Amino acid sequence: MEFWKKLNIELTKGDVALLYVLNSIGSSPGRQGFKMMVAKNTLHGSIGGGMMEYNLVEIAKKTLLQTDIQPQIHRLIHRKNQKDSSGLICSGEQTVAIYVLTQKDRTWLNKIINSNGTGVLESTDKGIQFIQNQSLKSKFNTKIAPKKWLIQEDLGFRLALHIIGGGHVSLALSKIAPELGFQIFVYDDRKNINTFSNNSIAKKTYVPNYADMAQFIPQGERHYVVIMSFMFDTDLLILRKLLPQKFKYLGMMGSKQKIKTLLHQLTKEGISPDQLKHLKAPIGIPISSQTPTEIAISILAEMIKVKNSNLSFGTQV
Repeated sequence: MEFWKKLNIELTKGDVALLYVLNSIGSSPGRQGFKMMVAKNTLHGSIGGGMMEYNLVEIAKKTLLQTDIQPQIHRLIHRKNQKDSSGLICSGEQTVAIYVLTQKDRTWLNKIINSNGTGVLESTDKGIQFIQNQSLKSKFNTKIAPKKWLIQEDLGFRLALHIIGGGHVSLALSKIAPELGFQIFVYDDRKNINTFSNNSIAKKTYVPNYADMAQFIPQGERHYVVIMSFMFDTDLLILRKLLPQKFKYLGMMGSKQKIKTLLHQLTKEGISPDQLKHLKAPIGIPISSQTPTEIAISILAEMIKVKNSNLSFGTQV
């Protein structure tokens, strides 16, 4: 909300240019959804930094001096010897729109602030509006043509991390994952363990029977699931219930031997290879993790890789 509040304040003083990254491809310093405001004496936010940002800020400043300005679109290619080269050499691309906002734009800005961002920001070649109390299945919907575009951004979109098992690694994950934008949900079938009951960060749910686990976790692109229950048998039971479901990420903690035995058992039971290939097990990026915090970091690194791959429902990367 800080960005929108500052933008609203600046608009009380005069027109403001809003720079908005509509789309990004590859190794681009400015990612989709990055925003920056350019006012008479104020800059806030970023569209990626460096020479590219400096040049667009200068364009925005000149644009503010003109009248009746329509939204502009700038395609920036971060490679040398390209027609639309940005001056950077990181090889990616990004498309940036420049909007000149006036007093009338405070109408949709106030809607964002008053709703705490619960809704969809819709940016087009005609202007910007905010639709309250709506949501998308993913963070963005994107349609861009040379002179026309429609970008929908769910400002209230948050990723959900569902941790099945309330032990030490679960607690470590709960502490770190919110820094990456995750809401945390922890489930356990044991009531009286301190790492579960003392977890003040997550929303905690006691599950009387792991056989009912599929009822607790919604499917979809925003849902990440980590299995780290207390026993082999409960891990097996949970997997039987969750493998047919569609999540962005499904992983299970365990030794290589445990995972091998578990997958062998599931295969014997008729679980298809297509279902098993979406499972990340053993979970995490191999960094020789030892402590719960190190294990949590390795898991989050793998989740970030999946999140940033833009692939759907646990597709292999």
